[in-house]
Amino acid sequence: MPANLPAEAKAAWLKVMEAKTPEEKIRAMEEFLSYVPKHKGTEKLIKHIRRRMAELKREVQERREKARSIRSGGARIYVAKEGDLQVAVVGPPSSGKTALLTCLTNTPMRPDDLPFSTVEPVPSMFIEDGVYVQLVKTPSIVLDQQSDLNTIALATVRNADAVLLTVGANASLEAVEKIFRFFEDEGVYLYPPKNYVRIERRGLGGVQIIGSGQIIGGTSNDVKRLLNEYGIYHAVVYIQGSVTLDDVEEALYLERQYKPTIAVVTMSDLYPAEELAGYFAKRGIVYHITDLRRCVIDRRRLLEDILKATGRIRVFTKPVHSKTYVEKPIIVKAGATVGEVAALIHSSLLQTFKYAVVWKRESFPQRPKRVGRDYALSDNDVVEIHA
Repeated sequence: MPANLPAEAKAAWLKVMEAKTPEEKIRAMEEFLSYVPKHKGTEKLIKHIRRRMAELKREVQERREKARSIRSGGARIYVAKEGDLQVAVVGPPSSGKTALLTCLTNTPMRPDDLPFSTVEPVPSMFIEDGVYVQLVKTPSIVLDQQSDLNTIALATVRNADAVLLTVGANASLEAVEKIFRFFEDEGVYLYPPKNYVRIERRGLGGVQIIGSGQIIGGTSNDVKRLLNEYGIYHAVVYIQGSVTLDDVEEALYLERQYKPTIAVVTMSDLYPAEELAGYFAKRGIVYHITDLRRCVIDRRRLLEDILKATGRIRVFTKPVHSKTYVEKPIIVKAGATVGEVAALIHSSLLQTFKYAVVWKRESFPQRPKRVGRDYALSDNDVVEIHA
């Protein structure tokens, strides 16, 4: 993506990185594009910046629509996060997105009469084992051409905690590969990336390079010199795998994200799914083979896969004077401590904390364990906090 940009463009991009609001970013990006020369080497960069501007403009529009709908009671298109997790449901046309939501949420939804007729994100709630997973169906992905629908799908995926990718068992591997390439070109990995650069600007400390990766055709001093050209003198550069200086420069423009993805292969009652299953397994992506026409899907396994992919665990709380625990768990990041859970329940619990009693859910109420606030909790732990 980097294409020997002039110094004026690099200075203008610093304004983009320093912008605080979407409106400021849009204005800064417009100025940046005015300095970018138009030739073959900058096509990808210009395309990405324009798509990012479209996302920001939509974000501004949705914020205004949200405010207007609150005042007028009208419909809104902004999908705020609700429940314990938000998962984007993406896929090409007729791949089973609507059928999946209908099956998991028990909400009647009519399939699109025509491909690409869904033009707004559609939210619903998948509830399993007391965990509330907000599923947001995105417009179908339009491959091989630019589309506002792709902008909406990208924005929804970037906001979500994870992705459910629906693919018909009759889909070609080439079509599936195009979906991954489309997201990767926009800075979103749907599978664990091997070669990866992420840059975090800091206020002090100079330029630090960390991670297990290596720089091909350059040194750490080259990286520092490159960032200095953009007016960046304090930052942490995370490198994974083998990357080039062009990859480092691209990371300045393209904020890369990894979105844990679970593939849902549909129409398995009509077509063989072994080839797709092997493809996803090779990519390191968990997959489910389903028959959504009869709503055949393992709901509990899907929930477990979503929690594992997003690095979340369930913690059940037990009031001190109760004989049982609350059925609705608290969803926290893996490795969360008793003290962190206490703070989530109420700040005063952490301030007056004395000790906690923890059980394994499967053995409750047998074998309790007394622990302190720094005790790291595991999935399906039951905790009783004494203050």
